[in-house]
Amino acid sequence: MTNEPTKLTVFISTPLEQEHVDELRVVAPDEIDVLYEPDLLPPTRYVADHKGDEAFERSPEQEQRWQEHLSHADVLWDFPPAASDATGGLAYASRVKWIQATSTGVGRTVERLGLVNSDVLVTTARGVHAGSLAEFAMLTLLSHAKHQRHMQEESDQRRWDRFCSDDLEGKTLAIVGVGSIGLRVAAVGRAFGMRIVALARPGSDHTADELSVDELFPAERLHEMLAETDALVLAVPDTPDTTGLMDRAAFAALKPGAVFVNVARGQVVDEVALIESLGNGQVAFAGLDVFAVEPLPAESPLWDLPNVIISPHSASTVASENRKITEIFSFNLRCYVEGREGDMMNVLDKARLY
Repeated sequence: MTNEPTKLTVFISTPLEQEHVDELRVVAPDEIDVLYEPDLLPPTRYVADHKGDEAFERSPEQEQRWQEHLSHADVLWDFPPAASDATGGLAYASRVKWIQATSTGVGRTVERLGLVNSDVLVTTARGVHAGSLAEFAMLTLLSHAKHQRHMQEESDQRRWDRFCSDDLEGKTLAIVGVGSIGLRVAAVGRAFGMRIVALARPGSDHTADELSVDELFPAERLHEMLAETDALVLAVPDTPDTTGLMDRAAFAALKPGAVFVNVARGQVVDEVALIESLGNGQVAFAGLDVFAVEPLPAESPLWDLPNVIISPHSASTVASENRKITEIFSFNLRCYVEGREGDMMNVLDKARLY
């Protein structure tokens, strides 16, 4: 008798639509078993909800099955929800060799879970959210330039008073973080006729031509770049180099009346300094998808500011999100089972945390 080859066990550890589970099951059916039990996962609140209802609790029987599946898993779709602390779901997943995340900025999660120096491979959803986040950035810029709030107020009053708005053409759009998101923001801004500048990360050898921007500022010239910025978009990961990057001095260096967009992480910004800048007009308008504390506390002054668009960390979540992540995971699964790990997409550099 010959022993059957052991299949790779993939466990779906956060909510995923059945159609995408079915797609994963046909990637390499002779080499992979995909475990998916929806009753072990919290009900979703919206399309592409990777966390589900926070009030969800498993029964003792469900918890036993959950732990057993984690213990048998070689590969995980996403970090298990209970893995938000050091004693969470990953404690049961001793066999796991690879985690496919559903987010891009997972560096701090990997660090918190003690995976930086482990042999566990982590791949991200880099590129999946670039389009939707670029659209949110442009929504912010256009809302300000075209006086969207004023038009809505006038419409509510059925008032017909003509007025003059602004345009984006010729304005300087500055991008901090020229990865997939920043590059998409640059492309959309260019389509509106904007001048595109960007900040290079420390040690980068990229050129402005390579990144298709009009000017690339070295990291130490951040304030010089900010001084000529009409609209600033933050799209950097949260790392030791970027934490607190936009501090009080940076906001003071920003061109007065600039528009500010943060689709990076709340920790990149001194939120108190931002609120002050929004109050005194240094920042004329802001579109914020991320915050220092999430959910944004009810007592935060940001809720009451008329020149702020608040998105509950949802600007990246669109109906096509899980389809795109499934495509990445499917490609990576083929590479993995064929021993082509070097060809896998979006492998996290755990030293850099992105």
